[in-house]
Amino acid sequence: MYAVLAIVLPIFALILAGFICRRTHRLGDHAASEINKMVVWLCLPALLFKVTASARWAEIWQPGFILSFGAGTLAVFLLTLAWRLRSGHGLVGASLDGLSAGYANTGYIGIPLCAFAFGHAGLQPALISTLIVVCVLFAIAVVCVEVGLQESRHPGRAIAQVLKALAKNPLVIAPVAGAAWAASGMTLAHPVQSFLDMLAMATTPCALVSLGLFLGQKRRESTVGEGSPWPLVSLKLIGQPLLTGFLAFKVFALPTMWANAALLLSALPTGTGPFMLAEYYRREAGLISRTILVSTLCSLATLTLLMVWMNVGAPSA
Repeated sequence: MYAVLAIVLPIFALILAGFICRRTHRLGDHAASEINKMVVWLCLPALLFKVTASARWAEIWQPGFILSFGAGTLAVFLLTLAWRLRSGHGLVGASLDGLSAGYANTGYIGIPLCAFAFGHAGLQPALISTLIVVCVLFAIAVVCVEVGLQESRHPGRAIAQVLKALAKNPLVIAPVAGAAWAASGMTLAHPVQSFLDMLAMATTPCALVSLGLFLGQKRRESTVGEGSPWPLVSLKLIGQPLLTGFLAFKVFALPTMWANAALLLSALPTGTGPFMLAEYYRREAGLISRTILVSTLCSLATLTLLMVWMNVGAPSA
């Protein structure tokens, strides 16, 4: 458990720092929102652009792994979306819940955990999973949210508004621009790379501090109607790994390292992406913040048990 704890503990430390700063009034009422805006408009777009612009086709083209991890991720998102819609939730809330159930914390937890479990070779599946979660899944969720915000409009006008909103959304523009840059074959100049690196590295710390600030706010309204985080946590920590593991081991019969990596990455707790989106759109941030917190805490046990079952340990030389 020590290896998992060493990776996960800084997450709780950053959330706690934000929580304490809010409760002691070191940061004000609007701090969570303003920091989150910085993440959405500066840090996360820089990360998305950097990841897609620097990706190399030879490194990421692993069809079996992509289908195993990608199908498991998208299936959980779509199943949660359908369940929430049938339960009477709107498309916006259902999309955010689906994102919470399928959005693995591949960046902050997945990359160091794969490096520990599988050595340097583990970085490749971690990179591919990050592209799937941060670019593909996140983009689909943004599209669904934007469509949901226009539900009451005339279909033609709604489509126009959705396209207009997406064209101005930095979380959609950044990965598209990064993919176009990668396709051009050009490399990023060193000053540009350094600029993107500095912004990208601030994404997770700022998002976690913003989450802590949000949790530290005294709720003016009841959160009873927001529901329990446990169904989403169960889908994330149990449902997604079971589905992904079945695909990786039984359907596509991946090599051992790739299959284990797909399973481990799918079992990661919910990342901060859903909270950023919920806070940005002012929807369900309370439920999603609790989902992130509970899933991260529970993952200390589930990830440790999974690594024991895989019989993986320190990286090989």
